[in-house]
Amino acid sequence: MPDPLFKIVDTTAVEPVPCPCGSTRRAFTDDPDQTCSLHVVDIREDAKTHYHKKLTEIYYILEGSGQMELDGELFDVHPGVSILIKPGCRHRAIGEMKIINIPVPAFDPNDEWFD
Repeated sequence: MPDPLFKIVDTTAVEPVPCPCGSTRRAFTDDPDQTCSLHVVDIREDAKTHYHKKLTEIYYILEGSGQMELDGELFDVHPGVSILIKPGCRHRAIGEMKIINIPVPAFDPNDEWFD
């Protein structure tokens, strides 16, 4: 029988893991096609500036407010703001927020680069 063409994840049941800006609950990282993944991120500290060589990320601010630093420029963010971050864009979150992060393709810890 072929694998189903869907997967359901309750992110509240996923153990959080540390990340450069706080903690994250990651879903779909084990998908064999590596199409994308979904991360619910609690940003509790100013993130370290980093970039990805292959990943595109979409951030969606759920709660809180602060700023995003994108290639050296600061932008105010609040719930409802979406940000498309392409490979090579140096970025970091500043402030306390809860966000959804969708990496495309799926998150690869080996594609996280710091200057």
